[in-house]
Amino acid sequence: MKKLINVVGAVIMKDGKILCAQRGNTKVLSSFWEFPGGKIEEGESPQQALHREIIEEMECEIEIEKLLDETVYEYDFGIVNLKTFKCKLTEGKPTLTEHTAMKWLFPHELNTLQWAPADIPTVEKLMGIVYK
Repeated sequence: MKKLINVVGAVIMKDGKILCAQRGNTKVLSSFWEFPGGKIEEGESPQQALHREIIEEMECEIEIEKLLDETVYEYDFGIVNLKTFKCKLTEGKPTLTEHTAMKWLFPHELNTLQWAPADIPTVEKLMGIVYK
């Protein structure tokens, strides 16, 4: 039986655009794009994990507004349960620490990137939403 991996992702919004991050070359699914985040550690809520991961990976602070999507995707290495939250940048500027690139894109531009498979349902949902 494959390992279940619980992860969180942040759809960070700023000026109508969404922060997209490209996975590093040493990571599983290298060069694919994702919403920044990571694994939920034992004893953490998804929201606690997301705050911790964004501070560690992006060196900035966010406010979590709401759960956007939950996706389960089976990879070769395990089954990923991804909870994606709509967030707003509240402090600092996202900095590359683990990712190789980042872009701010409008929702209708998201399909120009090669997304990690678990993120695709959220991308499709976001492309149908207009943010103010």
